[in-house]
Amino acid sequence: MCGIVAYIGEKEAYPLLIKGLKRLEYRGYDSAGVALLNGDVNVYKKKGKVQELVNHAQGAKKNGTLGIGHTRWATHGAPDDLNAHPHVSGDGRLALVHNGIIENYALLKKALEKEGHVFHSETDTEVLVHLIEEIQNRDNLPLEEAIRIALTRVVGAYAIVVLDKNDPNKLVAARKASPLVIGIGENEFFLASDATPIIEHTKKVIYLNDEEIAVVRRSGSYDIRTINNEVQAPFIHELDMKIEMLEKGGYDYFMLKEIHEQPTTISDCMRGRLNADEGWIMLGGLEEHVNRITKAKRIIIAACGTSWHAGLIAEYLIEDLARLPVEVEYASELRYRNPIITEDDVVIAISQSGETADTLAALELAKEKGALIYGIVNVVGSSIARITDAGSYIHAGPEIGVASTKAFTGQVTLLTMMALSLAHKRGTISTSYFQQLLNEMSNIPKKVEKVLESNKKIEYIAQEIKDKPNALYLGRGYNFPIALEGALKLKEISYIHAEGYPAAEMKHGPIALIDEEMPVIVIATNKSAYDKIASNIQEVKARKGLVIAVVTEGDEVISQIADYTIEIPDTEEPFTPLLSVIPLQLLSYHIALMRDCNVDQPRNLAKSVTVE
Repeated sequence: MCGIVAYIGEKEAYPLLIKGLKRLEYRGYDSAGVALLNGDVNVYKKKGKVQELVNHAQGAKKNGTLGIGHTRWATHGAPDDLNAHPHVSGDGRLALVHNGIIENYALLKKALEKEGHVFHSETDTEVLVHLIEEIQNRDNLPLEEAIRIALTRVVGAYAIVVLDKNDPNKLVAARKASPLVIGIGENEFFLASDATPIIEHTKKVIYLNDEEIAVVRRSGSYDIRTINNEVQAPFIHELDMKIEMLEKGGYDYFMLKEIHEQPTTISDCMRGRLNADEGWIMLGGLEEHVNRITKAKRIIIAACGTSWHAGLIAEYLIEDLARLPVEVEYASELRYRNPIITEDDVVIAISQSGETADTLAALELAKEKGALIYGIVNVVGSSIARITDAGSYIHAGPEIGVASTKAFTGQVTLLTMMALSLAHKRGTISTSYFQQLLNEMSNIPKKVEKVLESNKKIEYIAQEIKDKPNALYLGRGYNFPIALEGALKLKEISYIHAEGYPAAEMKHGPIALIDEEMPVIVIATNKSAYDKIASNIQEVKARKGLVIAVVTEGDEVISQIADYTIEIPDTEEPFTPLLSVIPLQLLSYHIALMRDCNVDQPRNLAKSVTVE
C-alpha cells in the first residue's frame, strides 16, 4: 500500500525523491518522509501528503546524492509524524523505508527491548530497523548480511530499502510479497514500489522476486541474492510506458482523464486480439492452455473490490456464452475457507496492480492444489503476472486515480473476449452469432465516446442529488454487477453511503428505505427483463423515490417514469456493462467534486492493497 522510492548516483537525491513520491502518492498519503545521506543521516518526515513534507523541509539541509523516501498508508500506528517513515536505528546509523506488515513484530520488539533498544513509534517498521542494527553490531557484519539474517527471523510481507551512514556508496533492498523495482541508469540506480517514478530516468528495470536481496552501488555495479544467499542472474526488462501517461494532460483530475481515456484503452485492449473483418479472437495466454481451459469442469475467479465486480460480469458472460460453470470469490475469503479446488479447475485472478496481497495468497493456494492459474492484470512484470501459468494484460496504461475506471473496463473487455473465444472454441454459440458479437464488440469504443458526450447532463443530475445521505443502485443480469460498481464508486470518492442490489431483490428489504430523500439509480438497458425493470421503477416511484435511469437510446417507456434519464447507445446485451458503467463513473466524479472531496486520493484508501 505504501510507496517507496530511493536513489543512489551523482545527482542530488532530494528533488528526485520528492518527484518520485508524488508519482507514488496514490499508494498512500497519510504521511511522507525522506532520509538523505551526506556525512550524516538527515531525516525529514511529516503527517499528510507529500506537499506537507516539502513545506516542512523548506530551508533544511537537503543535499546529498543518496537517499530514500516513503509515502505511507497507515497499518501499525496512527498516521502522524512519529510513525511516518523512514525509521532510524537506535545508533542513528541506519535508515529504512518499508511497505508491508511484519506480523511477529511484537515478539521481536520484546526481545530487542531486553537488549536495551528504545522505540519511539508504534510501527512494526521501527522494530525491523532495530533488529538489523542489533545483528549488524553484534556480529560486525556488512549491511546486506545483517539484513539477510534479520529477514530470516521475520514473518510477514516487506519491501524495504536501507541506507547505512558508514557505507555511503550503496543501498540495500529486499522484498517478499510487496513489490519493488530497480531502475538501472548510467552509474545510478532508482528503486521504487512501481515503475512510475523510474520511467523518466531509465527504461531498464529489474523486478525483484520474493525473498531476494539486492545491493546497488554508486560505481554502477549490483548483485542480487536470495535470502538463502544464492546468487541470482536477474532479467532486465525494457519498460513500455510513456511519461505523458503519468501526467493529467489538461484535465483537473486523473480520474476524469482516465474516464475519458476509455475509448482508447478499450481499443488498446482489443488491438491484435480481435478482428471482426476476419472473424477471429486470439488471446495468447488462452491459446497456450486452450485444451485444459475449454475442458475445465469449473472456472473460479478470485478478485477484490472493483476487480471482483468485473469477475461477476465474467460469470454471466462465460456461463451464458461458453456454458462453463463459474464461481466468483472474494480472494480474501477464498484462502481462509478451505475451498475445494482440483486439477480440473481453472482459477482466474483479476487485479489492476497485479500485487493485491489477498489475490496473490489465493493463487498460491490454488497452485498448491494443482489448478491452472490465469492472471488478468494491468501492470507489466507484477507479481501475479509472474507466478501464474498463463495470462493476459489489459493494456490500460498507468491508472493513477485511486478509484478504478479504465482498468475496470479493460478487465471487462478482456473477460468478454475470453468468453467469446471459449464459446467459439466449445461450439456453444453459432458461427453467425459469434460474427455478430465480434462486429458489435469492435464498435464499443465509438459507443463509449458517445456516452461521454452526456457529461454535462450527468453533471446537472449530480447537482440535484449531491446532498443526499444515501443512494440505492439497482440492476439485473449483466448490469447487476454494474449496480455494485456504481455504488462502490460513490462510496469511495464522495463518502455517501450507497448499496448495489439486484433490482428484483429490492422488495426483499431495501424498499423499506425508499422515500423522497433516497435517490435510486437504475440500470435499465436489459432487453431480456425490460418490463420487470420498469415495474421495479414504478415501485420506487410509488414510494416517492427519486429515480435516475440509465436507458437505451430512444427509450420511450422508462423515460416517461424516471425523474432523470441518461441514454447509452444500443448494443448486444452482453456488452451493456461497458457502456452503462460510464455514466455512473461520471456521476460519482461530479458528486465528489461538488462535495469538495479529493477525487484522486479519497480518504483512507490506497491504489494497491499489498497487505492482508
